[in-house]
Amino acid sequence: MVMLETIVQVDLEILGGTPVFRGTRVPVKNLLDYLVAGDAIDQFLDDFPTVKREQAVATLELARDLLTAGAHPAR
Repeated sequence: MVMLETIVQVDLEILGGTPVFRGTRVPVKNLLDYLVAGDAIDQFLDDFPTVKREQAVATLELARDLLTAGAHPAR
């Protein structure tokens, strides 16, 4: 599993501590907002070129893993 610290940075000096993609000033929330609005990940990446596809995908995989870690398989 990808470690949160390798893809997300929280620093009070960057956007007041808002979680951003490491090495950028792009809030992680922006990716989620795009997806909720029905936009494709490619649109997000076009609009925020400092974020690498690998970072965006790793963030979504991490969210999936965290949200399903305690889930029981369907019977």
